[in-house]
Amino acid sequence: MKVISGTLKGRNIEGYNIDGTRPTMDRVKESLFAMIQDNIKDSIVLDLFAGSGQLGIEAISNGAKLCYFIDHNNEVIKVLNRNITNLNIKDKSKVILSDWKKFLNESSEKNIKFDLIFVDPPYDYDVYEKILEKVSTLNLLNDNGLIILEHHNLKFKDKYNNLILYKEKKYGNKSVNIYKLN
Repeated sequence: MKVISGTLKGRNIEGYNIDGTRPTMDRVKESLFAMIQDNIKDSIVLDLFAGSGQLGIEAISNGAKLCYFIDHNNEVIKVLNRNITNLNIKDKSKVILSDWKKFLNESSEKNIKFDLIFVDPPYDYDVYEKILEKVSTLNLLNDNGLIILEHHNLKFKDKYNNLILYKEKKYGNKSVNIYKLN
């Protein structure tokens, strides 16, 4: 895997072969980042099921100020820390071993809000709507913030509390849905 754009373009990211992870295909990643390009500069990012960290790393490469990388797998965290060290982006990264629900609750308690939230769990992990509801209920998005879902062509509502569907795109058997505050 490689970073596809920005200051780190062409740099390698390891971790495409870690059990339980499913890296985003380059064409999906390229299209996804084209859709959110205007929202990346100086943003606070949450890569909620970080895996190798490729989505958060791509955001940093394109000007994000800080990315929280969250995963509950110790092996993934080790690879993620190596990627961050190899790319020299420790100053823009916070790697946290946690599950999604605990981290979102703790972020709310600490009044941490995000400009971009990437939600790309393993496809057999059906938590998308729960995460949309929790992000909305806990008020975790800044104004103009976006929550980006990558999934296996699932169907979602156009609205979850104060989050509305902003963009939707299909790529064969994968889809990306982007929600923003209403």
